[in-house]
Amino acid sequence: MLLAEIKKGQQAEITAVQASDFREKLLEMGCVPGARVSLALRAPLGDPCAYMIDGYCLSMRKKEARLIEVKIITGE
Repeated sequence: MLLAEIKKGQQAEITAVQASDFREKLLEMGCVPGARVSLALRAPLGDPCAYMIDGYCLSMRKKEARLIEVKIITGE
């Protein structure tokens, strides 16, 4: 499952970050395998979204969120 697909109330764990020009930046921002993540806010038109990642809020576009693979831990 991709980070862009999680719903409010679900908690997930990052399993991988796909290769891209933006990969290194995502890793530097804390999107590393094993980090817990949940959807905090979604813009009215659905893009961008804010995610809680290990205790801090990170906003990103769906394009970037589609690069992050997750597995659901809890939620709907």
